[in-house]
Amino acid sequence: MGHVLLLAEQEGGKLKNATLNGLAFAREVAAKEGGGAAVHVLVMGHGAGAAAKALEGSGAAKVLLADDPALAHYLAVPYAQVAAAVAKQIGAGVVCAAATAVGKDLLPRVAARLDAPMASDVVAVLATGRQYRRPMYAGNVLADIELEGPVVCVTARTVAFAAAAPAGGTAPIENVPVQLDDVAKKARFVGFAPTGGDRPELTEARIVVSGGRGMKSKEAFVQYIETLADAFGAAVGASRAAVDSGYAPNDYQVGQTGKVVAPELYIAVAISGAIQHLAGMSGSKVIVAINKDAEAPIFGVADYGLVGDAFKLGPELAEKVRAYFASQR
Repeated sequence: MGHVLLLAEQEGGKLKNATLNGLAFAREVAAKEGGGAAVHVLVMGHGAGAAAKALEGSGAAKVLLADDPALAHYLAVPYAQVAAAVAKQIGAGVVCAAATAVGKDLLPRVAARLDAPMASDVVAVLATGRQYRRPMYAGNVLADIELEGPVVCVTARTVAFAAAAPAGGTAPIENVPVQLDDVAKKARFVGFAPTGGDRPELTEARIVVSGGRGMKSKEAFVQYIETLADAFGAAVGASRAAVDSGYAPNDYQVGQTGKVVAPELYIAVAISGAIQHLAGMSGSKVIVAINKDAEAPIFGVADYGLVGDAFKLGPELAEKVRAYFASQR
């Protein structure tokens, strides 16, 4: 069957939280693969030793570290080449990653290099390590699938797997060589301009405030949604309708075709609650909806609902939140 290779995510030597969700998935796959299958974790980057060390107690058989200046920034071509080479080296039967923006970009390329079938956004492991459940049609259908081949590639939806707890022991850290072909060497990192400023990353934030098309303009989105988010110390999200209308950048999009989030608190402002949006945030622990339409579908999944004008309720809520935090200092 082969081992399970988890591709970790890190930035500046700090492990991404989504990797722990991916680790929980990898452990479950290895247990159901049987035959002595073990979890190996691959950390790629430059100066990524701290991230590798953070995985020593993960319960993995090995932590593989590909530390090279050519991997200083995430680039799909060289990362996929290194991941595929390591998968072959260890005899991986399953190569997996969290279904983040990086995971969704990287795994299909790894699958192509390994000539392997792939499943994305898996939410459950079934009877064996090759049988999975995944959503289809904007989450309206859950399909049970089986991948066949000596090696398969999978991305796991983070909201479906609780972050793995430390398993004890100390996994050995093994350096792996980085050998890139001429095509990979031509890939260049030009720059990265984050849209969220100093706010938390959308997929890892404890609180998310999202705005919809009901905000009516980009200026209103900034004035009301971003102000409310800053009062909470939250990340900013948006519905696809808001993004398509130009109110918010693509990076903010939450939903079936955007980012899937599961924060402790999700505040949906002027979002009707189309099924595509619900697919991206319904795993949130507490959902608050603010909408002037009392019949909006978003209220069907909300734990708390405020029916009223977002342009009035938003600033009032922001003021009360700021006052509360000020009283706690």
